[in-house]
Amino acid sequence: MSYKNLCSKSVSTLSLFLLMFSCFFAGQAWSHGGVSVDDDVCIAKIGPYKAHFTGYQPEARATQEFCEDIPVVGSAIFVLDFISDDLRTMSTDFRVIKDVNEIGNKAVLEDLGSAQDIENATVFYKEGIIYPRGTINAEYNFTQKGRYIGIIKSIHPDSGREYTSVFPFQVGLMNYMRYVSVFLMIIVISGAVFLFFLRKHKKAEEESAA
Repeated sequence: MSYKNLCSKSVSTLSLFLLMFSCFFAGQAWSHGGVSVDDDVCIAKIGPYKAHFTGYQPEARATQEFCEDIPVVGSAIFVLDFISDDLRTMSTDFRVIKDVNEIGNKAVLEDLGSAQDIENATVFYKEGIIYPRGTINAEYNFTQKGRYIGIIKSIHPDSGREYTSVFPFQVGLMNYMRYVSVFLMIIVISGAVFLFFLRKHKKAEEESAA
């Protein structure tokens, strides 16, 4: 096989390799149900409505913000700032349940069982009221490591329709995806550098042969 064909095959193979890992990274990062990262902002989707979600652990992590996963066991503060103004007219409650069935990051409302099942698994509940200023603050002291599921529910004042956001998260557990993300980023960067020098070398060889 000639160097030219080998070079072309190497580029194609590496491009496919990088594409596969990029798709894997995009599918795995921040795939926690109703809360996701959009333009570096943590967004909770409550039906068709949106709110900015932020978590804090001031006693353990000072002013560091987190999106969903809580780094260590202890007190945590959840802040929900409404982006959609319609949410200011709705009664909204916030609940945290233990992931007793180990559903994981793909959990949706239908996975949680009956209303009684949800009630039995509840570790924290902030009763639903209207927040005209558009901000909800909730604090809970997590005493155990493990997987939990947050549930935000808003009720439309006219139709009575319920809109729900379900977002799984973990407390005090190692998030291996962060390390995988770094590893994949290194692969992508290394691959891009390799392709650059490979094409540069190929171009120089073609020019010298002309």
